[in-house]
Amino acid sequence: MSVSVGVYEAKTQFTKLLQAVEAGETVTITRHGKPVAELTAVRPHGLGRRDPVEVFAAIRERSKDAKPATQEEIREWINEGRP
Repeated sequence: MSVSVGVYEAKTQFTKLLQAVEAGETVTITRHGKPVAELTAVRPHGLGRRDPVEVFAAIRERSKDAKPATQEEIREWINEGRP
């Protein structure tokens, strides 16, 4: 669930907003009705992270079908200022 508050309310109710975040809420802070920031809980270290070996295996698998860039494409990228 998400809660939206203005900057002034966020400043004056910060402790309550932190309690809401700890309870699983996401707090969006707005200025003049436009979102400018979000308060969310910090994930414990490692949560949601993938094993690097799995990541590299997935990259290798996807790159099998990719064609290498031609010299012309590389020259064009260099001329465009692309890294």
